[in-house]
Amino acid sequence: MGMNSGIDFFNIDYLQHGNAVQREVYEVLIDTAVLQLLSAYDPVLAGTIPIAVDIPGSDLDILCSFKAQEVFKQDMITRFGEAAGFSIKEFEIYGQACVVVNFEKAGYAFEIFAQQLPVREQMGYRHMVIEHRLLLEHGDSLRQEVIRLKKEGYKTEPAFCLCLGIEGNPYLELLKLEAKQ
Repeated sequence: MGMNSGIDFFNIDYLQHGNAVQREVYEVLIDTAVLQLLSAYDPVLAGTIPIAVDIPGSDLDILCSFKAQEVFKQDMITRFGEAAGFSIKEFEIYGQACVVVNFEKAGYAFEIFAQQLPVREQMGYRHMVIEHRLLLEHGDSLRQEVIRLKKEGYKTEPAFCLCLGIEGNPYLELLKLEAKQ
């Protein structure tokens, strides 16, 4: 991960030592066993909560990797189909088939985002790792500014790019920072 950030995002223990939201999310993940239920798909909590740029109402975003899309879909229906707010949709991003599963458990909205790509190669994971590094480099002022923009309605990647003066497609431009690790 370049600069030793000290976080293995695949092991949720780091959440226990985090802020109040991270500690609560740790308990929710343990109590609901969602990551265990997804263990066949290399799940990782991603998005804003692991890097503490979440705002109230942020989803618990979980990235997964499947080998067979239909099998994954059926498995999600079996495991989570009874949960409140359950939905499942399929679409393509940058030529990659995606399955997105939404449901609510323990008062949190979960969003499972799955592709055939290994999780570490998925954009959502790569963005999080890059953003984590940027927050380490730039400190709390960047974090506060990103949170402020998110409260105004910006998505995470556009918010980072606006703060850092990066132009163009934020989702692709941020990936260019990987090379600088």
